[in-house]
Amino acid sequence: MSRKEEAAGYERVLELDVKLGQVSIRNPRAAPGELPKTFTFDAVYDASSKQADLYDETVRPLIDSVLQGFNGTIFAYGQTGTGKTYTMQGAWAEPEKRGIIPSSFEHIFTHISRSQNQQYLVRASYLEIYQEEIRDLLAKDQSKKLELKENPETGVYIKDLSSFVTKNVKEIEHVMNLGSQTRSVGSTNMNEHSSRSHAIFLITIECSETGPDGEEHIRVGKLNLVDLAGSERQSKMGAHGERPKEASKINLSLSALGNVISALVDGKSTHIPYRDSKLTRLLQDSLGGNAKTIMVATLGPASHSYDESLSTLRFANRAKNIKNKPRVNEDPKDTLLREFQEEIVRLKAQLEKRGMLGKKRRRSSRRKKAVDGESATENEGEDDNEDGLEKNMENYLKEQKEKLEEEKAAIQDDHSLVSEEKQKLLQEKEKMIEDLRKEQEATELLATKYKVRVATRRCWGQSPSRGATRIEKRVWRRRPFPAALQKRREREMQQEMLLRDEETMELRETYTSLQQEVEIKTKKLKKLYAKLQAVKAEIQDQHDEYIRVRQDLEEAQNEQTRELKLKYLIIENFIPPEEKNKIMNRLYFDGEEDQWKNSNQMKRRPTSAVGYKRPISQYARVAMAMGSHPRYR
Repeated sequence: MSRKEEAAGYERVLELDVKLGQVSIRNPRAAPGELPKTFTFDAVYDASSKQADLYDETVRPLIDSVLQGFNGTIFAYGQTGTGKTYTMQGAWAEPEKRGIIPSSFEHIFTHISRSQNQQYLVRASYLEIYQEEIRDLLAKDQSKKLELKENPETGVYIKDLSSFVTKNVKEIEHVMNLGSQTRSVGSTNMNEHSSRSHAIFLITIECSETGPDGEEHIRVGKLNLVDLAGSERQSKMGAHGERPKEASKINLSLSALGNVISALVDGKSTHIPYRDSKLTRLLQDSLGGNAKTIMVATLGPASHSYDESLSTLRFANRAKNIKNKPRVNEDPKDTLLREFQEEIVRLKAQLEKRGMLGKKRRRSSRRKKAVDGESATENEGEDDNEDGLEKNMENYLKEQKEKLEEEKAAIQDDHSLVSEEKQKLLQEKEKMIEDLRKEQEATELLATKYKVRVATRRCWGQSPSRGATRIEKRVWRRRPFPAALQKRREREMQQEMLLRDEETMELRETYTSLQQEVEIKTKKLKKLYAKLQAVKAEIQDQHDEYIRVRQDLEEAQNEQTRELKLKYLIIENFIPPEEKNKIMNRLYFDGEEDQWKNSNQMKRRPTSAVGYKRPISQYARVAMAMGSHPRYR
């Protein structure tokens, strides 16, 4: 509980059993004797748990899977102010309080630094979904809204999303910090630094390795680290201006997420409503698709958060029943690592052709054999090449220039040549010197490109003493201890034993007398009656929850209706009919993005099935276009 909640005198309604993985929640308004509601999960962490406990027991196996080429997603879901951002990011400066994201950075690059005969490429992107608009948090132009696209081979992706190649923990942390500075946050009654958008930090890890067939194979794992905006009641927010509108959009997208989860768990639904929200469409693979997914549900223990905590528990209880179908992403066509490898080979061939690399590589290989008694690896050769590349190039060009200067001086000193012939030969030598200068510039450019590509592609694991940073060389303190795995197995076994005990209780029961049988069966009847009452109370709670959600949706609908009426009024009173007709003629419906668009020219309106014209009120069409029309913006 927070200091604010303790000062207000709220009572605690949550009880957590870490060993059994159970959460019990008591209704503060319940009648005496009403049993608390109990939920069972894969793992439960109370207020005394450490960040390292969550990471080692639950998150570490997922990161290991991503490094093997699986897709992985980690959600943080819960009410505003319950610690989602703290769980995902934590306090970066304090090692004990570092969250999932910084711990995963260190985990990834430590694994890479220890690997052998593998080459890695790590890319990072950072985006947020704010009021159903996608923003690139790493882009220079923050006002640009990005579009969701779909590819039959790779699935849903974001067009023009920037991606940065990172070579160590320091670089990827820098990318994260840059994006966090531009993320949308605001103050409400529930949380002073409330996240007002869904943030997704995407890490793509490409690994190249020689297979048993002697060919290079590339695996690609994608890790989505998702910090969802908090669900909140409009009545508790106590905010004005943009905050209620933000909360409305947040709750609508979280409602769409809940609908997708319900449809996946139901088993009867033929249609999964992924397209109802950009969040669910973007994370389609994470919900029932090709990914391993963890959902961390954060709870508020105070009595005034009872409704929200119960809603979160039900949400998580449904989510744990989703069945995903993860698989290793091997040899995809769009890997950046393969492009870099091909470009390095091409640049190397060009430099060898110019005589810059071949000689140096042979020397470095011989030297390595003499020291170690075995052949040098390709990366060691590359390092030696980089060190001696500029020197080798300078010597070669210097020799050529001196040779030309000597020939030029010999022509000038030769008195047997006619002046015209001498002039012609001198011009030829001048041209050769000019060509040599151009060749020098081109070679310098090639050498620079080569060094950049090799540095970008280099696997730190093959040469940690040369390239690794202090953080990468540091021993990974929180290894996947057998104790963490042991704890997890014990919890799973205890949960299984409890279920079996309930099922086999009747079979094992024997009675010595009729009186004993009556007593035992009376106790059982009372227990079953208590369960029946709990189920009835659950049905009533579900009904109350439905009414609350419906009221929130009605409030959001009324707000949008008021905005639409205002635009109707502006159209009727301020826009000339001819301008209105122009706007209407420019409108078309984009079926792929499921929204109306305003084309600049009439001829650009698509006529295909993707951009068909949907019947709609003329005023509504004009109102929707006004937001993007320069004259009425």
